[in-house]
Amino acid sequence: MCSSSSAASSASAATTALAVEEARRGMKQIGMEPPLYDYLLANVREYPILRDLREETAAMRGSQMQVSPAQAQLLAMLVQILGAQRCIEVGVFTGYSSLAVALALPESGRLVACERDERCLEVAKRYYRLAGVAHKVDVKHALAVDSLKSLLESGEASSYDFAFVDADKKMYEEYFELLLKLVRVGGLIVMDNVLWYGRVADPLVNDPKTISIRDFNKKLLEDTRVNISMVPIGDGMTICRKLEDD
Repeated sequence: MCSSSSAASSASAATTALAVEEARRGMKQIGMEPPLYDYLLANVREYPILRDLREETAAMRGSQMQVSPAQAQLLAMLVQILGAQRCIEVGVFTGYSSLAVALALPESGRLVACERDERCLEVAKRYYRLAGVAHKVDVKHALAVDSLKSLLESGEASSYDFAFVDADKKMYEEYFELLLKLVRVGGLIVMDNVLWYGRVADPLVNDPKTISIRDFNKKLLEDTRVNISMVPIGDGMTICRKLEDD
């Protein structure tokens, strides 16, 4: 019995390690074999400036945290469909997703970009300037919770159209509750990494981050304040549409 459990645990760890390595190389798509992923990537409309940023980030530590080109394209399209003017991103990393959103925003649009890692922010800000969208991005170099609370204290409740979260998984529930106050009725909140390299479906994996995401997914499923759609793109994203104000 012990040996069977140990073998299963080893297989699970190997699968997770492979998923992480594939994400580091840019192949961030759960359950997709390389030839099909290559085909998907070849059919993504990726701005050259986004490709340059993606390639630069691939050589950096933690590069698996970057969203895939297909994810960024979906985020940009959601912003355009909404006719969004005011957006928030929690967890910028080197700026790939926030740059895609900023490029999709109109000239009068505003993106609040929350990130605590100064080194990553410097890369992001350089690319905002290169892409000519720096005037649209309001960078908040601080803990995201503090930045979101500050926006609420400034009277910005229910004034944002769109939010994207790709940050500390153990903080997902708190981020979501704050963003639900900031986003207007009919606006969207998109949560990344909800499939967590497949770990959420593996009963042998019970580390704190995985448990946090499992618990968050369960609560979101039961939350009547939003409509939801869990989409198996990248590492899994849940799109939440706010139905009502408190």
